[in-house]
Amino acid sequence: MARDYFLVLLLLVISLEISAQWHPDQIEIIRDQWGVPHIYAATDAQVSYGLAWAHAEDDFGTIQTTLLAAKGMLGLHLGKDGAIADYVVGLLRTKEIVAEHLDEVSPEFLKIVNGYLAGLNAYAEHHPQEVFVKKAFPITVQEVFQAYVLQLAIMDGADGVIGGLIKGNIDHAALIGIGSNALAFNRSKTGSDHVMLAVNAHQPLEGPAAWYEAHLVSEEGWNAMGGLFPGGPVIFHGTNEHLGWAHTVNHPDKIDIFELEMDPQNKRRYRMDSSWHTLEKRKIALRIKIFLGLKIRIKKVAYYSKYGPVIRNDKGYFAFKMSVFDEIRAVEQWYNMNKSQNLNEFKEALEMVAIPSFNIMYADRYDNIFYVSNGKIPFRDSKFDWKKTLPGNTFRTLTEEYHKFEDLPQLTNPSSGYLFNTNNSAYSASAADDNLSFDDFDSTMGYQLHENNRSIRFMQLMEQYDTISWENFLSIKYDATLPDSLYYNINVNAVFRMDPLLAGKAAPTVRILQKWNRRGELHEIGAAHFNEFYLHLMGKKNRIDVDEVKPVQMIESLHYAHEKLLKNFGKIEVTLGEYQFLVRGDKTLPMRGLGDVLAAMYSRPYKEGKVKGVAGDSYIMLVRYPSQGLPIIETVNSYGASNRPESPHYADQMKMFVNQERKQMTLDIDLVRDKAEKIYHPK
Repeated sequence: MARDYFLVLLLLVISLEISAQWHPDQIEIIRDQWGVPHIYAATDAQVSYGLAWAHAEDDFGTIQTTLLAAKGMLGLHLGKDGAIADYVVGLLRTKEIVAEHLDEVSPEFLKIVNGYLAGLNAYAEHHPQEVFVKKAFPITVQEVFQAYVLQLAIMDGADGVIGGLIKGNIDHAALIGIGSNALAFNRSKTGSDHVMLAVNAHQPLEGPAAWYEAHLVSEEGWNAMGGLFPGGPVIFHGTNEHLGWAHTVNHPDKIDIFELEMDPQNKRRYRMDSSWHTLEKRKIALRIKIFLGLKIRIKKVAYYSKYGPVIRNDKGYFAFKMSVFDEIRAVEQWYNMNKSQNLNEFKEALEMVAIPSFNIMYADRYDNIFYVSNGKIPFRDSKFDWKKTLPGNTFRTLTEEYHKFEDLPQLTNPSSGYLFNTNNSAYSASAADDNLSFDDFDSTMGYQLHENNRSIRFMQLMEQYDTISWENFLSIKYDATLPDSLYYNINVNAVFRMDPLLAGKAAPTVRILQKWNRRGELHEIGAAHFNEFYLHLMGKKNRIDVDEVKPVQMIESLHYAHEKLLKNFGKIEVTLGEYQFLVRGDKTLPMRGLGDVLAAMYSRPYKEGKVKGVAGDSYIMLVRYPSQGLPIIETVNSYGASNRPESPHYADQMKMFVNQERKQMTLDIDLVRDKAEKIYHPK
């Protein structure tokens, strides 16, 4: 009893110390009519405190999941599935990486992180019933940086490489994600006083990689609005008073895989040139919740070479290396981008080259547009084929130095007046006469030359415009039409030319596809058929020639699509509006879009043959920069500002989202305050 009393007293003292240090009573959380938090305080660190509190109010569960993984405690929350993530954390040695590089983080940014953690830990203290795992809080600076390393490693494909190596797959092909769009037009192309920017990353609609919208304002010059992920203390993409930026996933060579030459007499030793080295061995302790509150502890062995983590499979021993093993300042770089006031300052922030990947699209009020296919990419010996598994028996493949910012593919103010990226080639970012040449860059960086449906469609659309009005801009952003010749991972163009009778009973579906105008609009007949046909075919991608699919393989998938639609809808002529929905709780709305159209939506089975959107268009920000005054900002999120079902803002943006509408936002904090739904202070 005395011990419990002492613990309560200690927590009270800690709480009072936190309040005294950060003065939460001086931090304003201003909620607008949509529940979006606008945080205002004297210092940047206090703003980050308020952001943590507000985000926890809206989605404490997802923030915790992200941080529990970084602490190696997700198994205590999610059981076996969580333990897999805990093993990845241990294998990546995030704790050691952060310990080695934490002194490289600037004192100024550490203040921001400490402010964020103070707000998050204070929320956990005041809401103990919401904490998933006892003793998970307080979160430390070391641990939150471990979370950043983990998240960036996963975004760069670490989980896919680890899973593949465990299964014996040593294919080093780049991982192609579901994509994003970023568009920028300067005044020579808009023919007006407005520079235009589309911030349009295609992300999961829910989970740790779903966007959260916020507006951060301090008396130290921070005034930025945009999207961030759970656990993020700054805006990851968005706009400030002067400039804005958007991200899309890019595809340089981000991960290197090495096959080690092991000593036949000693499986712990591997050769590098003329000398032998011993694999470092460590045991990763995993704690797993099983049932009725019971927990078990198990240990898994992990090995490490000079390259990095090592995985053994039936083909041998393989190591892999990523830039996140050598850099933890990515979020600090985002903070510096938040605070930039012009193109020169923005590029100075990018010179850190701390963010390991992502295309960056930029626009500002001064009529500048800029694009870089960013990446922290090592210098590599050109005598090796870095696209393949590399020999892990020579120091010539052990990379240690990285390319500088000026080495990366980039364009500033092209004569065409526009820049774009849809996860396509870095060498196809503007009009043909302005584009970069692959031959001008180090080929070992691994940038690809591929196009996709969205890039081809965008280039076709641009042929009809001498200038881009706001209405044209919206039409391009919300375009839901595929090009005439498709650029999917599997070549299915032949289905539009085949004799329908070859498909037998699925002939009506083939005829529908051949009459379809390639549009993903609600009233269209054909979009649902294509979606079912293609997803079924994708399930066979490891067993077919994706460049030349045999007719019998396509016919099997056509039969599947035909029978599924007929069974569930009682007819073949099914519109997209009958088939695809945006779903949140008990709210269900018909939704347009298809995979890899500009207004992209990727769906998965829902019920009764219907599908629901799970990724694609999510948080959308469209910005116009006049030469004078604040930017004109319109945004929408797929669901709402809160992830709590009881909140009025759980699903209040859904109708706007499916109707291609947006809400008006502003960086004028006084105007926000005047129209606020609620103003209060964190504790």
